[in-house]
Amino acid sequence: MIDVDSYLRVLGMDRPPAPTLEALAALHRAHVERVPYASLDIFLGRPAGIGAAESAERIARGRGGYCFHLNGAFAALLSALGYDVTRHRAGVQESAAAEAGAGGNHLALTVRVDGEGWLVDTGLGDGIHEPLPLREGTYTQGPFTYRMAPSVAEPGGWRLTNDPRGTFLAMDFAPGPVALESFREKHAALSTSPDSGYVRVLTAQLRHARGVDVLRGCVVRRIHGGGTDERTVGDPGEWYDVLAGVFRLDLSDLDAPARERLWRKVRTAHEEWERSVPSRAGL
Repeated sequence: MIDVDSYLRVLGMDRPPAPTLEALAALHRAHVERVPYASLDIFLGRPAGIGAAESAERIARGRGGYCFHLNGAFAALLSALGYDVTRHRAGVQESAAAEAGAGGNHLALTVRVDGEGWLVDTGLGDGIHEPLPLREGTYTQGPFTYRMAPSVAEPGGWRLTNDPRGTFLAMDFAPGPVALESFREKHAALSTSPDSGYVRVLTAQLRHARGVDVLRGCVVRRIHGGGTDERTVGDPGEWYDVLAGVFRLDLSDLDAPARERLWRKVRTAHEEWERSVPSRAGL
């Protein structure tokens, strides 16, 4: 069981009187605007489990997570509010070189309201701001455009194609339901393997109506209707202000030595990245 009232307080919402589409859209918007997609605890070397109650408790404490945490907790919240929720095995592809299909690196959700199915996903970072209908078509939300179509790789499933400016190319999900428990092995690999991007680079993303804020290491980027603004943060105090102010992360459990270790790790990774990219190194 999750603490529904504590969860709703984080979202700034009252308990909806009924599981309507209007309430679902409001819950979705509030979640992606207030609960960050973030790899902070993985980067700290203390990855959290993906149980829905544990994830919901962490969200109530002002922390985020990635898809298994965010969609796992959100599914539990929606179920507690009376929604008909299905969890799906999914696969996010970062580029055209990646294999299409529901490879299991993502948990997707669908919700049926008044007989119609909707894609619900609070765990895609710069993904959708509101639920999308399970109908083929192109949909605009703020400055971003998405496409929904039947999945070729997963017959009976669906494929979401991200806006071209997004951090991933597309996401396929399989039609059948799965249990949250089925993602534990993949979560262990993504949260502990030295080859995992979550282990190598600290990232945070937060969606809003006008676009999305993205942090990768020391680089802060805002993608909006007018383009992209980017800056590198070189001061630890300012960097922590960005985590708290822009990405709404509560870091009260990190004392001064822990903050210094985290900053050194982030800064070292950033410097190694700069040396590996010719344009950044001035070559």
